[in-house]
Amino acid sequence: MSITTTQSIYRKVILAGDYWSHVIKKGQNFTIVDLEGNQAADTMFYNAKDTLERYSAQDTIRHQNNVYLTIGSELISNLGNVLLTITEDTCGRHDTLGGACAAESNSVRYPLDKRHMHNCRDNFMAALREFDVSLGKNNLNSNINFFMNVPISPDGKSTFSDGISAPGKYVQLKAEMDVLCIISNCPQLNNPCNAYNPTPIEVIISEP
Repeated sequence: MSITTTQSIYRKVILAGDYWSHVIKKGQNFTIVDLEGNQAADTMFYNAKDTLERYSAQDTIRHQNNVYLTIGSELISNLGNVLLTITEDTCGRHDTLGGACAAESNSVRYPLDKRHMHNCRDNFMAALREFDVSLGKNNLNSNINFFMNVPISPDGKSTFSDGISAPGKYVQLKAEMDVLCIISNCPQLNNPCNAYNPTPIEVIISEP
């Protein structure tokens, strides 16, 4: 399997801990590459023409009857529409349940001095306002953690675990409508989601 980028129109390396926002047009392919392996790419999707419609973890899980995402998974919006479809995936599993790190969750899970560490929630806020300054906390929603490993035990418990990704692994999605994508290339240093060492990712947009 090789990345379908013969008509690549946009490429960007997102540094460890940085954020990114961009509109992906209907029909375009969108690829996220884990450049060095075991990085978590926290990602949100919105209808670019109406941000009140956005990715819904609950509807996506119910639609596919699976908590993990891979080839063939359709990302469903809160209005029941398909935002994107995963068409290629060399990692094999992506998390829908782990959420995003925030100052508040850092202070609960880790020592209090971690509260003010750089986090995904703040990145998401900055990325949203870069697209539209009127967007705020009430526009944040559930996110996907591409490449992150969150095993679910038979009794329903979840935990952060060592990644199953590796250098060069990627996931490619086809946009089924114009979508706004915002990414926080997770800066988390306190659990195995980034192998305790955040690293860059690359995003690629290509024509079909």
